[in-house]
Amino acid sequence: MAARSSFRERRRSYSARKVDTREPKERFLIVCEGEKTEPHYFRAFRVPREVISVVGLGDNTVRIVEEAIRLRFDNEFDQVWCVFDRDSFPAQQFNAALELARLNGIEIAYSNESFEIWYLLHFNYCDAALSRRDFEQRLTQALGHKYEKNSKSMFEELIDKQEAAIRNAERLLTSYAPSRPVEDNPSTTVHRLVTQLNRFVQ
Repeated sequence: MAARSSFRERRRSYSARKVDTREPKERFLIVCEGEKTEPHYFRAFRVPREVISVVGLGDNTVRIVEEAIRLRFDNEFDQVWCVFDRDSFPAQQFNAALELARLNGIEIAYSNESFEIWYLLHFNYCDAALSRRDFEQRLTQALGHKYEKNSKSMFEELIDKQEAAIRNAERLLTSYAPSRPVEDNPSTTVHRLVTQLNRFVQ
């Protein structure tokens, strides 16, 4: 009997020594304009699965913010971000999305002209206004293979250059004085969301 008791005690002792399972300090909701490119990138972050919830909406800027507001009230999130491009959206619509987000305490990770400026800044500083096609051509050259817009591997391909991208993005952003997101081409604030997520990288 003593042996059995000892065995049960050892089992209880082992169970007590669980890996730290505390809830993460913050949860992120990330609502993206694109249905694949941006969601693939953010879902690849090396953070606990419960830290982020990523939605690829495939809609216009204002609708993205409206959906973020709705989802925020349906769930508990510490940080809510919308990710969208200036692209070909009318200036009035882009600015309306920024203002709606501001009024509702939602952060914006925008890119002017497109999300690909964030990718390109991993390789070099760029302050020239480029079209989406130009970005894709430059990325193909920098990557050494054809850039695929909806690739699931971009995060892993770029992770070693991420610190440089953050510096380049911040440098680019601060080059505009005063800042006018709708006009500042190129520019991006994606690095601010990336910096927040990096606090929880394992």
